[in-house]
Amino acid sequence: MKFSHFKDQINLLKTKPLGGLESQFKLVPELRIKISEEKIKNSNPRKAAVMALFYPDEQNKTTFLLTQRASYNGTHSAQISFPGGKYDQEDDNMRQTALRELEEEVGVFRNSVEVIRQLSDTYIPPSNFMVTPFIGFLDEKPSLIPNEEVAKLIEIEAAALLNEENISSIVMETSYMKEIEVPCFKFYDHVVWGATAMMLSEIKDLMKEIE
Repeated sequence: MKFSHFKDQINLLKTKPLGGLESQFKLVPELRIKISEEKIKNSNPRKAAVMALFYPDEQNKTTFLLTQRASYNGTHSAQISFPGGKYDQEDDNMRQTALRELEEEVGVFRNSVEVIRQLSDTYIPPSNFMVTPFIGFLDEKPSLIPNEEVAKLIEIEAAALLNEENISSIVMETSYMKEIEVPCFKFYDHVVWGATAMMLSEIKDLMKEIE
């Protein structure tokens, strides 16, 4: 997808209804139970935000950024995700959290990003986080400078997200079951599953009509 075409469709991206849980749950295991809003509220989840950043590559193809987190002693060690992180009390809102974390993790200045819209919140049971995703863009390919939290930068063409052949599954052990088949996206040699796949599924459905 040419980046000029992506930009021409931004007004549609801003106004098209979101898929919400219906979109997200296309990329979760069948045995995963939808957790009620009341139960989530009672768990008092921590707040976080991420940014799905789109920009043109060297061939002017629409590209978005994922990162592989550095290894650490925690739930999401070495997983592939969008740039983002925990809400800070100094943040006025979740949008500011996403932009601040984007700048801290990969060096993209927060004031340079045009935010298109907020997406549906995504609850992550293992770490008890409620994550608010945003989708934004830059007019030019950024100079990415990862910090110590990022092990690898992963740039994916939007066309790969929209390609149904890149939806697959893997057998793995999750926090709630062993040897379970988990739906995922396979981009090149990268496997994206869990909350990030749920967010990508909503973005994919949002972008379907702008191919």
